[in-house]
Amino acid sequence: MELFAVPDLPEIREGDDLAALIDDRVDLRPDDVVCVASTVVSKAEGRVYDYEAFPPGPRAREIADRLETISGDRKDPRFAQAVLEESTEVLIEAPFLLTATRFGHVGVNAGIDRSNVPGGDLLLLPERPSESAARIRSGIAADRVIVTDTCGRPFRHGQRGVAIGWSGLQASRDWRGETDRDGRELGVTVENVIDELAAAANLVAGEGDGGTPVVVVRDFEFGDHVGSDAHFREIDGDLVRQAIREWTHET
Repeated sequence: MELFAVPDLPEIREGDDLAALIDDRVDLRPDDVVCVASTVVSKAEGRVYDYEAFPPGPRAREIADRLETISGDRKDPRFAQAVLEESTEVLIEAPFLLTATRFGHVGVNAGIDRSNVPGGDLLLLPERPSESAARIRSGIAADRVIVTDTCGRPFRHGQRGVAIGWSGLQASRDWRGETDRDGRELGVTVENVIDELAAAANLVAGEGDGGTPVVVVRDFEFGDHVGSDAHFREIDGDLVRQAIREWTHET
């Protein structure tokens, strides 16, 4: 398997044809997987906003005041309001905001970015990332697209690339029912393929001012496995989320 960044992409603006910009710069193959950072997808879809678009309500002001007390740094209640409006549930209000987005992703601050946002203050995640992936896929020569983001993970330090939208491939491959080298049947192993590809792509794309938000994965083979589009855990079976709901931060 080979990974390489798509070179020479310009700064993406609202209304840009992201698929055409990608397709013009690289000779894609049908079985390539094209991993596109959510930042450029959001910019093309007009998800750049100024703080003024989010006049804070009482809850946002309360959250910002509490976070400011904890951290000692000023917190803008307009940012808290943006997070609230982009979320279906706030799992943790302090010492940071951990929320669930409308499309099922759980992350800090609803994934709202304040880095590399020319022309605005805030960059919101795509509203429906899998639909974004499908639109990009329809305009390029490759048949598989993943929209990626970076976020932290429980029990681990730092961030990694994750998939928030996908089209043309299944999210997971299911090893259950197959056997290990000793002939024992696997009973629980389901491999999240799109997250693994997103993490690999992030190693190539990098962070900060790298300017390479699109990575092509070549010669990845899904293999002869049962596939599934299960990606975000169902709430009823998410024991971690249920435990977090009961947790409070003591100040």
